[in-house]
Amino acid sequence: MTLDLSKYGLKFKEIYHNPSIASLYMLALQNAPTNALASTGALIAYSGEKTGRSPKDKRIVEDPASKDHIWWGSVNIPVSSDSFAILKDSAIAALMARRDYCYVIDGFAAWDPKHRIKVRVICGRAYHALFMKNMLIRPTEEELASFGEPDWVIFNAGHSKASSHIKGLSGDTSVDINFQSREMVILGSEYAGEMKKGVFTVLNYLLPLNNVLSMHCSANEGNKGDTALFFGLSGTGKTTLSADPNRALIGDDEHGWSDEGIFNFEGGCYAKCVGLSEEKEPEIFRAIRFGSVLENVVYDKKTYEVDYNDISITENTRVSYPLEFIPNAKLPAVGGHPKNIIFLTCDAFGVIPPVSKLTPGQAMYHFISGYTAKVAGTEVGVTEPSATFSACFGAAFLVWHPTKYAELLKHKIEAHHSNVWLVNTGWSGGAYGVGSRFSLKYTRAIISAILNDSLDHVAFVNDAHFGLAMPREVPTVPSNLLNPRDAWADKAAYDATAMKLAGMFRQNFQKYADRATPEILAGGPKS
Repeated sequence: MTLDLSKYGLKFKEIYHNPSIASLYMLALQNAPTNALASTGALIAYSGEKTGRSPKDKRIVEDPASKDHIWWGSVNIPVSSDSFAILKDSAIAALMARRDYCYVIDGFAAWDPKHRIKVRVICGRAYHALFMKNMLIRPTEEELASFGEPDWVIFNAGHSKASSHIKGLSGDTSVDINFQSREMVILGSEYAGEMKKGVFTVLNYLLPLNNVLSMHCSANEGNKGDTALFFGLSGTGKTTLSADPNRALIGDDEHGWSDEGIFNFEGGCYAKCVGLSEEKEPEIFRAIRFGSVLENVVYDKKTYEVDYNDISITENTRVSYPLEFIPNAKLPAVGGHPKNIIFLTCDAFGVIPPVSKLTPGQAMYHFISGYTAKVAGTEVGVTEPSATFSACFGAAFLVWHPTKYAELLKHKIEAHHSNVWLVNTGWSGGAYGVGSRFSLKYTRAIISAILNDSLDHVAFVNDAHFGLAMPREVPTVPSNLLNPRDAWADKAAYDATAMKLAGMFRQNFQKYADRATPEILAGGPKS
């Protein structure tokens, strides 16, 4: 039976409703000349002008039911329901004007049936359809037969630009979410990640309403059923350190924590490809096969082999593949309450200890801060690292104020006795340019010690500037590296740099201080 889209104002001669992967390959190669088939069997596709998300173009409809819950500002920019209606009409018109067919993908978001939502994606590109077939949880034939009406609908007309004259818009790209009508509209960007992160944003609003913590993190599980969460911004090692062949992968990016435990939001992974090799990341490399989508990569036109070191199109080359393409993936993608939670930071100032155990107050403070640091660039005159803060390690996708998520985190870790750790994968013995990057071998040893309980019975000492509890010993890690001040030859320089970084933390936290409890504020720097 042909799907009826007239309720959305859409009419096509052909509707490809939940087509097979092979069909999507055929259609993608027939209808988009720039698409190609990689030598490994993956589909190669291009997103055009936009090769990454457009966070400044995300808008949320201001409606009476949700407006008092939303953290309005630069992350969540309001748009009126009237403007949304115009944008939706524009997307519908653009979908019908471009061609006489469309793709419709139905899937679930969230592996826990109690918190699952049904999502329908309506789009004009086969690559987008295959991407969401991978990223949503794929229903069984029986589930599709009883799918019924979706909870949320995504209208992806990214090939068509939005009118910058519409009230509330700042340009011709617009990604809009309407919690009242439960719809999302995309115009002006064909980057597939907008759909994935749009669904994440929706869950970031809905789940806290039910006392479920939504998290931008990866998760794995040991053979004894012990679950670990890994939070971290780009470059901190989240993917590398959570991809452990001795532990089952629950998910690489988005999770919820309910009263029953944790659960992945997605049915697939969306991994970065820059510099990818089989030696460095074998699981991801081997997942790039039939059914995967490679986005914005460069390939040899004769052999169709991909050059993962070529970033001439973008540094943000990506691959999307189903979770089951990872050999040690756990399906269903759920786990128990986490025993250990690891915040990863790449501190290029060389100040944060390689590992420290956090109190609940410190956990909330550092969770809200979401700190990492980038090394100095090539710009003339830039000689020192720059601090980066992203609330809850994913500010761009938050809907509630960050303290809402932090309070949920506190409740969960206290109720389930979870340990929270801050692990620095950055510099030791000095800031960037003086010290050196902390050895990955030692970082892996630290992670292993956390997960195998080796740190449960060692002595700890607090650092003077941040009040962080540092273990005096970690198996196979030189003890003189565990206290960052000991690793610096110039102690005065360490103290000065630590005080400078502490000041950056305090300055960043000012925007959250009015909503933070005394316990959270006490979790910040001491100097």
